[in-house]
Amino acid sequence: MNFGLSEEQELLRDTARDALERLDTIASAREALDGVDLLDSWSTAAEAGWAGLVIDEEHGGAGLGVFDAMLVHEELGRRLTGTGLLGHVTATGLLNAAAQDERVATILPALAAGERRAAMTLARPPRDDDEGWTLDAPVPGGGRASLPAADAGGALSGTVALHPELPGADVVVVVATGPSGRVGAYLVDTAAPGVQITEVVHGDATRPLGTLELRQAASTPLQADEGDLARAWYTGQALLAAEALGVCQATLDLGVAYAKERHAFGRPIGSYQAVKHQLVEILRRIDLTRNLCFFAGYAADSSPGEFALAASSARFAGEQGADYATRTCIAVHGGIGSTWEHDAPLFWRRAQLSRRLLGGVEDAGDRVAGEIITTARDRVAAAA
Repeated sequence: MNFGLSEEQELLRDTARDALERLDTIASAREALDGVDLLDSWSTAAEAGWAGLVIDEEHGGAGLGVFDAMLVHEELGRRLTGTGLLGHVTATGLLNAAAQDERVATILPALAAGERRAAMTLARPPRDDDEGWTLDAPVPGGGRASLPAADAGGALSGTVALHPELPGADVVVVVATGPSGRVGAYLVDTAAPGVQITEVVHGDATRPLGTLELRQAASTPLQADEGDLARAWYTGQALLAAEALGVCQATLDLGVAYAKERHAFGRPIGSYQAVKHQLVEILRRIDLTRNLCFFAGYAADSSPGEFALAASSARFAGEQGADYATRTCIAVHGGIGSTWEHDAPLFWRRAQLSRRLLGGVEDAGDRVAGEIITTARDRVAAAA
């Protein structure tokens, strides 16, 4: 199968690139580490129509798919832009699927227009070695955390720690355990009593995390099953993979440009094999990640049974690639590459935080291994 972008998708990507290049988001990323307020790029996202990417046209959105959202997120990664779009896309994708509920349908037009912003507490679906739905723990390496709980009246209690895209959200789709033990989705207004979001910055100021505290918070139960919740999780994996792809491309461009202009012993440093091979390795990882992102985008819209494997594969390759690319970019630049004035460390910060979000790169790798082993077992059983 040959993957390629349609004219409309190329226009979407190019328009996103042009819109973000008009914002000095990289300078804002540096200033934010000094305590300056981060550049508000949500207005740009709203004006460009990205807020309604996966919302149907009848509700004011563009009616596009996960792959189209991935194209925009690649450009966000290239420019180190923190718009809140990751949480908004995953949340509105689930809300759009539940739009038969009139209470949900009434808020979709405002979300599609960007007048309100949504987020979602993405929960990891059960794996072959773990049957429960879990959240990231508040302490790295501290295992997995339990979901908030909903009582018979829909009131939510619990904590979601250090989750991306929560700060600034007007509504949050919370994955929680219901009174019957069933996992479901609940819509919460962040201004409601019993809801508190605390912003936390870890390394990358362009992506503030949030800790959500729920104390008997009123909510609206959503018509979403576990398949819908799993799709939201893997959509988040795919969007992070696309962002990592953008980080890889940006750092490759930085490295190649410097290798052409910096001379040593009368020659551009890019003419030395030690430098060329490192830059080519970034390119190889970009090609691998791009192919897997295309596969994930295709699977999300056309082959749901393969989406888990495709999104996890893209996430694993993308995060590993971004880690290598950002480290190599710093190395190619030599001493200046690690200074406060250079852009390379900002991309490294994004890569290091990103690879730890939503289960982390190790979880994505484990998911790929589990999917492959399960598929192999099923084929052996079918052939027996």
